[in-house]
Amino acid sequence: MTDPRPTKAQRREDARVAAAQLRQEQERAARRQRVVVVSLLVVGLLVLGGVVWAILRSGQPAPLGEQLEPTVTTERGGVVVDADGVVADPPAMVTEDGAPRATFEDGAFGEDVVVVSVYADYMCPFCGLFEQTQGPVLDELREAGDVVVDYHPITILDRASQGSQFSTRSASAAFHVAEEAPEAFVAFNALLFANQPEEGTSGLSDEEIADIAVEAGVPQEVADDLAQGSYREWAAEATALAEADLERLATPTILVDGEELAGDWRQDGVLEAAIEAARG
Repeated sequence: MTDPRPTKAQRREDARVAAAQLRQEQERAARRQRVVVVSLLVVGLLVLGGVVWAILRSGQPAPLGEQLEPTVTTERGGVVVDADGVVADPPAMVTEDGAPRATFEDGAFGEDVVVVSVYADYMCPFCGLFEQTQGPVLDELREAGDVVVDYHPITILDRASQGSQFSTRSASAAFHVAEEAPEAFVAFNALLFANQPEEGTSGLSDEEIADIAVEAGVPQEVADDLAQGSYREWAAEATALAEADLERLATPTILVDGEELAGDWRQDGVLEAAIEAARG
């Protein structure tokens, strides 16, 4: 009879073939696993990249639209508001007696009417406090015809908004509202401070600023255009003008008929007393 058992050589050959087949299967499995891992990694990186892009994009200002200069501001960047609202054609400003800054001529807005200039940054917490405590005082005096308020939106705290340029975006929006919806400017200014973000954060988004504008009475079509930032360059120029006009630009800076408020506006009655003194 023929011996059915394989020889030692055959067993070695069979073992070699089996081992080779096993290695091939293992290599194929390893390749499949690498493909899956790489695919998952690529997908994960794409998702992560999208998330990072969205986060970074949300904190950045929208691309600049056509840059404009508002027609309702003074040549020094002020939005003047009297008892009837934003003054569409404010008087020219002059420099008297070699003063370092331009001011309005005496009586430019009527006899015994005092001009109160407010330089404020919408990111500045002390500006928010000024609006909270002294804004109603100025509103009452303005509505009575005793003062006009010369608002100067300033952008010096862009550095404190994590690169989002909140000060510039909000100032641009304020100029935009003054130009296109002047009846809502005072309310918009007050609401920006009422919803003021903390210094050092990215600030309000363009969408949040638009929502505040609508709440202030700005027509929706105007609010929708605020994100274009049409007055960002003017906001920067107005800030440069303020730095040139004032010995030291800090926010808030309050001028009463061109003279910096000497007392502490946080104390009751100080602002009213300065206005009364200016009236003579």
